[in-house]
Amino acid sequence: MKEKIKKGIQKFGRSLLLPIAVMAPIGMVMGLTNALSQSYMIEQVAFLGNPVVQSIIGSLKTISSIVFENIPLLFAMGVAYGMAKLDKGIAVFSSVLGYVTLLVVVNVYLTLTNALVDAETMASVGQGMVLGIQTLKLDAAGGIIAGLIAAKCTDKFYKTQLPLAFAFFGGKKFVPIATFFFMIPVGFVVPMVWGLFTKLLIFISPVFMNETFGVGVYWFAHRALIPFGLHHVLASIVRFTEAGGVYMIDGQQYIGILNAANKVLFDLGPDNPAWKLAPGLFKYLATGQMLTTLFRVPAIGLAMYHTAFADNKKIAKGAILTVVLTAFLGNITEPLEFSFLFIAPQLFVVYAILCGVMAIPLNFLNIGIGYIRGTIFDFGIFGLMYENTNWLNLILLGAVNFVVFYFVFKFAIKKFNLETLGREKGLKNNSLLAEKKFNEIADIVIPALGGSGNIKNVDNCVSRLRIDLKDQSVVDVERLKDSGTSGVFFPQENHIHVVFGPYVEFVRNAVDDAMKKG
Repeated sequence: MKEKIKKGIQKFGRSLLLPIAVMAPIGMVMGLTNALSQSYMIEQVAFLGNPVVQSIIGSLKTISSIVFENIPLLFAMGVAYGMAKLDKGIAVFSSVLGYVTLLVVVNVYLTLTNALVDAETMASVGQGMVLGIQTLKLDAAGGIIAGLIAAKCTDKFYKTQLPLAFAFFGGKKFVPIATFFFMIPVGFVVPMVWGLFTKLLIFISPVFMNETFGVGVYWFAHRALIPFGLHHVLASIVRFTEAGGVYMIDGQQYIGILNAANKVLFDLGPDNPAWKLAPGLFKYLATGQMLTTLFRVPAIGLAMYHTAFADNKKIAKGAILTVVLTAFLGNITEPLEFSFLFIAPQLFVVYAILCGVMAIPLNFLNIGIGYIRGTIFDFGIFGLMYENTNWLNLILLGAVNFVVFYFVFKFAIKKFNLETLGREKGLKNNSLLAEKKFNEIADIVIPALGGSGNIKNVDNCVSRLRIDLKDQSVVDVERLKDSGTSGVFFPQENHIHVVFGPYVEFVRNAVDDAMKKG
């Protein structure tokens, strides 16, 4: 039961990646257009004041904002898609119907209990207009509830057979119908338990939101949860629920760090008094992540390169540079982290602790750099192009982080003779991944896992194949290394993770295709 729950939580965490993946690049467009439409930016760059330019920027701003105005819908669809085992398409359709039903039922409950308030006081009691319906501002949680119920209904009712007179409504057509009816009692229960749930989240929030050590605890937990795939769940809780705080900005209530950050960063800007909230918000978003992607990961990569065996340095250089750039440009840190997690778990613990401790200075350096991913692009757009960001303080703190992580890893690698990248015995110059030979990788992976008959299920997250096996004892780990993976481990019995970085989805597709061909 314990393993089943753990596996379910991991799967739930992966389901959150789809909406988050959509939000990241569109958020970049939204961030850029909002920045370029700010009056302070127009004053600095004259051509931005051109009516045609502002019309284009304004149009892109309006188009991109639709994503952030409908975050609950994104989560409803993403969770339904990720959690459903059978027809994922009907699960997504049902999740949208379920979410809209939830909104209306909550509105009915508030009406029957005389709890609906006028527009001026909606924000103060957690109500608002969603898709034209006055309801509780459940935000991402409402979408997650709808997505989970839709996924469950899909798996349970997908093959439901009804009497002949109603046979037309059976099968997959019955899934959205079932979802609709399940959402009615849920919609009446949610307002009653929402108050208690809010209190629980508020009770938890002081740990991560503590002004002294909260940011350190958060980033320690975020790194420490990576091997279990649960760091996305933690991030979502802080970003989208009361656990991340409730903020009143210009008379409007914003739940969670990201919602408040969007308002401050995109709508108000550095000249607004609300900008004083920016450093406290962004340290849980891009500012904190930049310390890892822009400084810590390159420092660890350099330590690995300098400690690589002389004969292996040429080969290791390409691998190390790839995993460093993956983090630097794309905020995918797992390939590098997994490269030492499995050979030196104690070092990974030290790494997680250092990530937490070295983030604490963000409390007093007053750094106000958005947005979510913490890549070099975030730094350029939201750090250098914005005023009042104190980006130089990030450089200084990052430099300290670079030095600390470099010397800690260099010492540990040499002291304990760790087989990090470049220190493997018999290192091979494997270019399959770099040359995108995914079919050849699949031809290595499947036999190394004991053949297609030993593989029960293949899934993937951002950087890892996640495979359920019948018997893990037949897995040939050494053979798997020939595929170009940067890490292999068993988080639980008969379940293996194989790390391929940002190309993992293409590897997974090749594995699926090869298994179908037999």
